[in-house]
Amino acid sequence: MEMKETSYGVLIVSASENFNHSFGQLLSRSKHQPVRIAKDVGMAKRILAEKRFDLVVINSPLPDETGIRFAIDACSWDSVAVLFLVRQEIYEATRDELTRHGVYTLAKPTSRQILTQALSWLECARERLRKLGKKTLSMEEKMQEIRLVNRAKWLLISELKLSEENAHKYIEKQAMDQCVPKKEIAETIIRTYG
Repeated sequence: MEMKETSYGVLIVSASENFNHSFGQLLSRSKHQPVRIAKDVGMAKRILAEKRFDLVVINSPLPDETGIRFAIDACSWDSVAVLFLVRQEIYEATRDELTRHGVYTLAKPTSRQILTQALSWLECARERLRKLGKKTLSMEEKMQEIRLVNRAKWLLISELKLSEENAHKYIEKQAMDQCVPKKEIAETIIRTYG
């Protein structure tokens, strides 16, 4: 069975043409789309305001700032995986600060092999974040269903003078008899008595 290849939008934030070219060569045209380059943090913020990306790679320092605050902010947006490259002399202090926020940090200069591995780590992190997002959405949907069923139960209790246990049993039985989720029965009860 062939697995469908996932596509990742990539934002490269770097003022270095050499880095942009070298890192761009690591990206696959089929796997990494779209790819955008921002020369500074201001431009990167404008690009992110228009479109969200899966992976953000920041080559520090940038003309308008170090990029540390931007890396932290980008990591908090919609399950974005962020890689921050920094000079060896300040790597440890920067890594300690950024690790707390979930930003991957690499010391530079670095090799093509390490950048390739880091790109793979970012993709893995993005997939993990994608799965967590789906679980969160599923839990939110389940909580919404529980709220609806509880609201319907209380309407049955107040309008039909049922006990809480009987109201619950009524909703469950209706759902089983009609082969529909309890949420649909709850919505019908709310429309009828709400």
